[in-house]
Amino acid sequence: MRIGNREFDVENRTYVMGILNVTPDSFSDGGKWNSMDRALGHVEEMLAEGMDILDIGGESTRPGSDYSMSPQEELERVMPYIQAVKARFDVPLSLDTYKSQVAEAGIAAGVDLINDIWGLKWDEEMARVIGEHDVACCLMHNRRKAGHPTSQTQAGEVINEFGYGNFQEDVAADLAESVELALRAGIGRDRIILDPGVGFAKSYEQNLQVIHRLESLRALGYPLLLGTSRKSVVGLTLDLPVTERLEGTLVTTVMGVLKGCAFVRVHDVKENVRAIRMARAILEERKPDSD
Repeated sequence: MRIGNREFDVENRTYVMGILNVTPDSFSDGGKWNSMDRALGHVEEMLAEGMDILDIGGESTRPGSDYSMSPQEELERVMPYIQAVKARFDVPLSLDTYKSQVAEAGIAAGVDLINDIWGLKWDEEMARVIGEHDVACCLMHNRRKAGHPTSQTQAGEVINEFGYGNFQEDVAADLAESVELALRAGIGRDRIILDPGVGFAKSYEQNLQVIHRLESLRALGYPLLLGTSRKSVVGLTLDLPVTERLEGTLVTTVMGVLKGCAFVRVHDVKENVRAIRMARAILEERKPDSD
């Protein structure tokens, strides 16, 4: 598939999407890159380490987020960074937003991919904007609590707050709904990436399951992006704070390679690039291409 001016071999490769959060409250690196000089230096560093796509986000979507930021405030955060990156670097640029107004302005400024954590289901105009401008999109699995039934134990503990029946089948069906929204809006099949949404609307056990069974989502026929970097599923498994989750993240990245993911979205580019190259060398029994 083509993203920006670059062709991606999504059948045989795993590419690295580097994260640039320009937010004060991101779960992992909030406030770290809010200075333009620091942000651009970090982009340059990630490119030197092997980053293939840069993902810029202006609103924290960590667990507990209330999704109350206005489009105008989000644009005020991200637009200077989009413009500066496009002026200085030749890298496909992704914008992490679920708002059509932000997406449209970002695309006008040169964004090549819209990374929507609500899979086109939050803003009914998002699919139209992406389709009309013929950019790529990543559609993530997510669910709202409101309107879904809950199951409870006798003690009253909520055990199914997002209303899943058969979890794995429901995730696939939800993603298929997002794909249908995209196709109806004129988004090309070769413009769609799917993200299983690790850390979103899922229990700890469900996060492990969705990673373990990624191949069932590949059956939908679209390239997969895996985003597990420093997330709670790693922290809970290893009982580690967010600053010490690199090794656990690398294991999930290798799992993604083994199960055919085309992209991984990460904070630590150098280490993940090396893990991918090693996994590919074993799978292919040869020295992988250096690119």
